[in-house]
Amino acid sequence: MKGGFIGVDVFFVISGFLITGLLLRELEGSGTISLVRFYSRRAKRLLPLTVVVLGVVVLCSWWLFDPIRMERVSLDVVAAGLYVLNWLLAFQAANYFSAGLQASPVQHFWTLAVEEQFYLVWPMLMLTVAFCYRHSRLSLRSVLVTVLALVALLSFVYGVYATQHQAAAAYFSTFSRAWELALGGVLALAPASALRMLGSRRWTAGAVSWAGLGAILVSAYLIGDDTPYPGVAALLPTLGAAGIIIAGSAKDCPGPGSILTLKPVRHVGRISYSWYLWHWPPLVFATEIWGNLSPIEGLAVALSSYLPALVTNLLIERPFLHSPMLNRLPRRALGLGAACTACSVTMGLFLLAVTPGVSRAPHNQMTGARAILAGKPLQERADKISPTPRDATDIRSEMFVEGCLLDISSVHNPQAPKCVFGDTSSDKTVVIFGDSHAMQWFPALNQLAKEHHWRLIGHSKGGCTPAKGTIFRYSLRREYRECDQWRANTLELIAKEEHPDMVIVSSSSNYHSVIEHGERQGGKEGIEKLEAGYATTLETLKETGAEVVVIKDVPHPAKDVPECVSQSLDHLRRCATPAKKAFGSVKAPKFGTVAAHRVKGTTLIDPKSVFCSKGMCPAVIGNVLVYRSGSHITPEYMRTLTPWLDARLPSPRDSQHSP
Repeated sequence: MKGGFIGVDVFFVISGFLITGLLLRELEGSGTISLVRFYSRRAKRLLPLTVVVLGVVVLCSWWLFDPIRMERVSLDVVAAGLYVLNWLLAFQAANYFSAGLQASPVQHFWTLAVEEQFYLVWPMLMLTVAFCYRHSRLSLRSVLVTVLALVALLSFVYGVYATQHQAAAAYFSTFSRAWELALGGVLALAPASALRMLGSRRWTAGAVSWAGLGAILVSAYLIGDDTPYPGVAALLPTLGAAGIIIAGSAKDCPGPGSILTLKPVRHVGRISYSWYLWHWPPLVFATEIWGNLSPIEGLAVALSSYLPALVTNLLIERPFLHSPMLNRLPRRALGLGAACTACSVTMGLFLLAVTPGVSRAPHNQMTGARAILAGKPLQERADKISPTPRDATDIRSEMFVEGCLLDISSVHNPQAPKCVFGDTSSDKTVVIFGDSHAMQWFPALNQLAKEHHWRLIGHSKGGCTPAKGTIFRYSLRREYRECDQWRANTLELIAKEEHPDMVIVSSSSNYHSVIEHGERQGGKEGIEKLEAGYATTLETLKETGAEVVVIKDVPHPAKDVPECVSQSLDHLRRCATPAKKAFGSVKAPKFGTVAAHRVKGTTLIDPKSVFCSKGMCPAVIGNVLVYRSGSHITPEYMRTLTPWLDARLPSPRDSQHSP
């Protein structure tokens, strides 16, 4: 089911219903809530098993993963142990250069993090409301329902807003998910008589129940990766779960509730927490060993995790949950929880400590592109390289550091005055224009600007093609409107204020579909639209009187290069990508090349010869690591391309607007 992830939404509604009901019964029975007992129950149920699962993940990661991935997993384990993994994943999802990271073996802990963060606040809020209720004529439940409904409304509104602006990050945010837990809480706070009234008629309750199940199943089939989510779309599965809960209050309801009473289903329910913790790590580790799994293989791996789930439920989860001593002394349970948390964090730090490193090559041993231009054979091994695989992702060019790569949500660059480099007083102006694949040429162009006394201006926006036309952005799960606005604003700025003598355009060729009249167009039709849109942009730039240069896209490696190199210094050929695959793996054709041929007078530069030789595109050339993240090139390697690029760029001609 392409929308199977909506099970998370159903889980949040159920969790909100159960935990709020538990707190409400204590509050109505005793007039207060024992926070010590509440958090001790959570600690003894969740944390002992968490330590065991995280321990197994650490051992398997140390055995299976390369040093770079070990380092990433170590941070994930620490975040999972502290129940803040959702915020780490939200940051990575919002980070343009981290969006393609491989799945973490503890990624599923994000849902537990959201749940626990909500329950860190909700009991204290209930106590505060109960204290204020003493001076109110309203019933306790009505006050609590009002407060929780307000929380749900604010969270839902924020979730819709965040999903429209950054869906990938909103997916993991507690603020955009809290309304789902609150919805379940509202159902728990509703008087039992009100729920029974909603399901007073047996067949009415049955219809509501089956409609709820239908809503969940329809969601799983209709919602997919291209659906803005959670947002408004999350209403369908959450209201479906609410419908089943409401109908369950009726006696002898002829709905799916009867299925939930079957012994096998109840058994799965009893071990659901254990099975949830165990189901994901084997999928990630199996993929590492055998490659991408088919749906049947993935299902088999998930089912095989039943065995450790059953064993740990019997030996760890139940004994701690029902321990007479821990029930009698809740503070000891809190102490146990603190010890488990400390143990989880320690294991994550231990994995980081045992992660092997790679030495950095000194400057005099870095030949870079000179090696491939001299016709030297593919580098087979290296003792030292620069940058090291561990540092590669964090090393950025000056153009990036100055804020000249706009994030996805921006349409204007407030840092524009800082995005002028080279000889800033020169009357020769050269502009870089495009996405991050244009920005990556900055290290070489900046050196040329200093040598030739150019005024170099950088304009780039993440994931935004220079081609005129609206593209679909997967991280937003909608049309990339911000790209259209930025492109139009920047082209106007170039023409009316910057008056360039040369404009260098480049972009990734990894754009697949366009939006026209509200419909996504891919395949041949979408490609033709991208080619025409790119040509339109080039023509607009030609009208400024500037020399226009298009640099073709770089190879797209088949592997995560820093990860591969970190464990293959003696076998670097393993990390090289065949040229046919590196240039043919991208589904969209080289529409920038087609556009450059269409627009007369455009200079086209093909960098293939400085990235590939004899049918292979190496990961390390002349002791320099070529790729830093995906198909993005390291600044070190780009700087070694300076003489090669200088020989191919035309001399900037005086534009008709030059002062």
